[in-house]
Amino acid sequence: MASQIFSIAFRSVVVYLFIVACTRLFGKTELSQLSLIDLVLILLISNSVQNAMVGSDSTLLGGIVAAGILFIVDYILKFLLDKFPKLSKTVQGEPILLIYKGEINKNNLNKAKMDTSDLAEALRQNGIINIKDVKLAILEVDGHVSIIPYGKEEQSGN
Repeated sequence: MASQIFSIAFRSVVVYLFIVACTRLFGKTELSQLSLIDLVLILLISNSVQNAMVGSDSTLLGGIVAAGILFIVDYILKFLLDKFPKLSKTVQGEPILLIYKGEINKNNLNKAKMDTSDLAEALRQNGIINIKDVKLAILEVDGHVSIIPYGKEEQSGN
């Protein structure tokens, strides 16, 4: 019984780290606003890795062990990310500058796996129509686009 619990715990840790690595590797644009496609992907991934974590153990205890281990590993990873900024940068990435002084940074837009229509949508959600009205737009590590518009006095002085 103990070896079966250890096996479930080990496999759960491996699956968790694999999913974190794949999410980082394949990128994300907006975790804060999941699309239908993102939601379907998450549901299918969770279903596909369930057996990899618990194997043939479909007991209540097996499910509780797997879920408990996932919560523990998540807590430990968040603790480590908080303590080690370099690890956080590797796992979560860094904010990406998308617009600077009204000009789109095409290289960073590509790096963020965004296109101009995604950026235009983020601007509209912040009440901005014209890119020239944006002092800074930054894709944050959580997928949210922070936008800092020019102030009224700054625009007239441009």
